[in-house]
Amino acid sequence: MIQFEKFVLDNGLRVIVHQDLSTPMAVLNILYDVGARDENPNQTGFAHLFEHLMFGGSVNISDYDEPLQMAGGENNAYTTNDLTNYYIQIPADNLETTFWLESDRMLSLAFDEKSLEVQRKVVCEEFKEHYIDKPYGDAWFKLRELVYQKHPYRWMTIGKELSHIENAQLQDVKNFFFKHYRPNNAIMVVAGNVETEKVKELAKKWFGDIPAGVPYLRLLPQEELQSEARRLTVSSDVPLDAFYKCWHFGGRRSDEYHTIDLITDILGGGESSRLHQKMVKELQMFVAIQCYHLGSLDPGIVCIEGKLSKGVKMEDAEREIEKILTFLKEEPILNIELEKVKNKTESIMAFEDMSLLNRANSLAFYELLGDAAMMNTELDKYDAVTVADIKSHAQNIFKDENSSTLYYYARN
Repeated sequence: MIQFEKFVLDNGLRVIVHQDLSTPMAVLNILYDVGARDENPNQTGFAHLFEHLMFGGSVNISDYDEPLQMAGGENNAYTTNDLTNYYIQIPADNLETTFWLESDRMLSLAFDEKSLEVQRKVVCEEFKEHYIDKPYGDAWFKLRELVYQKHPYRWMTIGKELSHIENAQLQDVKNFFFKHYRPNNAIMVVAGNVETEKVKELAKKWFGDIPAGVPYLRLLPQEELQSEARRLTVSSDVPLDAFYKCWHFGGRRSDEYHTIDLITDILGGGESSRLHQKMVKELQMFVAIQCYHLGSLDPGIVCIEGKLSKGVKMEDAEREIEKILTFLKEEPILNIELEKVKNKTESIMAFEDMSLLNRANSLAFYELLGDAAMMNTELDKYDAVTVADIKSHAQNIFKDENSSTLYYYARN
């Protein structure tokens, strides 16, 4: 059971305090409720660009990292299609340094052409390195556009195309910042060797005077129910043919999420999974294969992805995968197999909770989902999944008309 206390500042900043006196360290985690899904379709990649810009200095502090390192702290951040998260780990005695740094860049970044140009070049190089020059790097660009027709999940966090970052203007960047990076659109978690009253004092001192932004009303175009199978064939200079097949499901807040999470583990979670055992070890049609979901907040997708062995025909490989899915839909799994994936999930969650940083991150995420207290009931939801749930949800999701398939061929 993860204990915490929660309060809200007048400007809307939600603050969660998790005390752990067994460590001399403290963590400050700030989650902004903004991701790539909140971008203008003609100006994508901004949320990720901000992950970089936020380290470029603020109005009062030209170098973010130097004072943090002098106080013994370290930091990082990540962006997804749903959120942007910044976190700092520091000796608890120096906690106020983190409040000073984070409040200053929330108040106002140092918006100037030089900072924008530096970070724009960094992001453009990242785009080229990971998505243009890297083998299979464009696969998910093509897949997302195949799977999503309306929802902004149809573009990657890095952006839909390189030109959107190359052409980003300073005023556009400012507008994005003051729309989304506001106290009322943020969740702050302070964890470790801390006292709630001290955190309240520091939060009011450093964040209390930052103006709240205009409440952001998220009205995203929603995906319509897919009614027929979609297919796309491409070829590129890659070493092996690759197979991708996706199906829609309800997303992170849906009742089916925990069942789907276990299904992906049954099908593709490691070497003992059904797909690996059959397709890699027994039939040797794939050199590697996995099944996973993207964990997105809005309705998301389950994907089976694999690299084919040399000489194997794509259609033959897909036919064998369909047999495995049909078996899952028609034959109840054994209780022992279900318990195995439940135990694995419990072990992963327990291991993650050992890290103070992970606990802080999770509390922020569950608060974004609806309530930080959900962190303490998550395991119960996995435990409640039955053999019948696995079968019925597999039948509901793994339908041909709900699928999108990408054949990714290696050029001869």
